[in-house]
Amino acid sequence: MSEITFDDFMKVDIRVGRVIRAEPYPEARKPAIKMWVDFGEEIGERKTSAQITDHYTIDTLVGRQVMGVVNFPPRQIGKFMSEVLVLGAYDDTGVVLIAPDKETPLGARMC
Repeated sequence: MSEITFDDFMKVDIRVGRVIRAEPYPEARKPAIKMWVDFGEEIGERKTSAQITDHYTIDTLVGRQVMGVVNFPPRQIGKFMSEVLVLGAYDDTGVVLIAPDKETPLGARMC
């Protein structure tokens, strides 16, 4: 991978959000879940879909804090318009969501 500058990194707006709604996405090519994430008063609610069914269910997602990139343009994912990229990392079996390790105000920016 090529190196980027700190200024490049700061262009990526990564914020803390909370999953307020989740539902199955059976129309997706690979198993996925649709999520609605609240990023606080400044940004509001954004929706996304993610292939995270190896580690998460609808019930385990709602109420969970996540980190998301909020300044990417919307992207059509099948019939669903994704408005945020929720961040995760791969382990041996799937994607593990990235989140603050303690309760953090919604909309807090990663620094």
